[in-house]
Amino acid sequence: MDYQLIVIGGGPAGLAAAHSAWENGLTKILIVERDKHLGGILNQCIHNGFGLHHFGEELSGPEYADRFIKFVEETGVDVMTDTMVLDITADHEIYVSNKEGYRMISAEAIVLAMGCRERTRDSVGIAGSRPAGVYTAGTAQLLMNIMGLSVGKRVVVRGTGDIGLIMARRMKLEGAEVLACIGASDHPDGLARNVNQCLKDYDIPLLLRHTVTEIRGKDRVEQVVAMEVDEHRNVIPGTEIVFDCDTLLLSIGLIPENELSIKAGVPLDSRTSGAVVYENNETMVPGIFACGNVLQVHDLVDFVTEESIRAGKSAAEFVLGGAKAGTDDGTKAGVKACDGADSGEVLDMAAGENVKYTVPMKVRKDNVGKTLEVSFRVKKIFGENSVVTVMQGDRQIARFKRPYMSSSKMEKVKVPLKLLQDVKAEDGPVTISAVEA
Repeated sequence: MDYQLIVIGGGPAGLAAAHSAWENGLTKILIVERDKHLGGILNQCIHNGFGLHHFGEELSGPEYADRFIKFVEETGVDVMTDTMVLDITADHEIYVSNKEGYRMISAEAIVLAMGCRERTRDSVGIAGSRPAGVYTAGTAQLLMNIMGLSVGKRVVVRGTGDIGLIMARRMKLEGAEVLACIGASDHPDGLARNVNQCLKDYDIPLLLRHTVTEIRGKDRVEQVVAMEVDEHRNVIPGTEIVFDCDTLLLSIGLIPENELSIKAGVPLDSRTSGAVVYENNETMVPGIFACGNVLQVHDLVDFVTEESIRAGKSAAEFVLGGAKAGTDDGTKAGVKACDGADSGEVLDMAAGENVKYTVPMKVRKDNVGKTLEVSFRVKKIFGENSVVTVMQGDRQIARFKRPYMSSSKMEKVKVPLKLLQDVKAEDGPVTISAVEA
């Protein structure tokens, strides 16, 4: 083997996973990054708000990335930038291409940390012509923050996720007029703090229960048409609103970059579009782990870091066999089997009432440490006295109170191992549900 561990992706997930694996005993680690620099998407996120959970202070995206880049530079981790991974096998071989040519590199384990990409206008079927001036929010961010280019003067933003909200403010700061930030839900999809700091503080109109239905213009965008939608998100005739603008920014969701995962034979979850993983972030292919936005789309980079630290530690434990790596943070060391044959009973996790998905999707009971951490997203807003229940059939395993929950924010519960001792796989999946108390 060329390496003990290969990490595909040098963004926040890959950096944290590689550093964690090094701290937990691995000495031959390689990070492969397709960009010319480490840091990933954080390099273009010049706004602050990163690091409050992990570092206890407010950082910009580049500052947050720089912290982990320096962590990795203090280790013996090898880095290949400006290198594209073209293929990957279940035998932990990757095929890369860069200025030095085409080659194969092998490892005992692999961490998938490729991140995600943005949905385009074709994803939501916006009709009309194809003029200049239509950008995904991330592309506009790259053009403005990295390349120093102006994007537009009269702007409509479709989508109320965090990237859309932040870019609406960014356009305003650059002197553009932001006519509206449009979302199809009855509530914004971004974090409450971004709604306040990006829209309300800058008097940017928020138009909910609407969607963009048409783009008009020849050489450049001239008009954008929006229409009201019903509870099923079908447009309501006669509700057209025409915006005279030169730019449309699209912030309509993110898709995990799992093309390489598919090539390695990693099964994907239809709800997250990420890999099906066990309690320690191992996929269904032995020795291949996944973390960050390639596994599930996160709202905070701090949570990406937390998840990736666990994935790096788990990869180190896989490589080192029975040797314990680090402290017990929820998983045990030395588990190499993924089919449950050598690791005891395997429980299936499932999304219950008002929950979109769960991560992990499968749990090897014998590989759970003190607690089992499950992350999930709810389908709607829950106010005071909401409750998260962990059930198997009609049996309640655990119950957690929540003061507030929203689809814009990832939720987590930690189930003590002792509550899972009597749970049997033959009795059906363990479900996570969200209900009003």
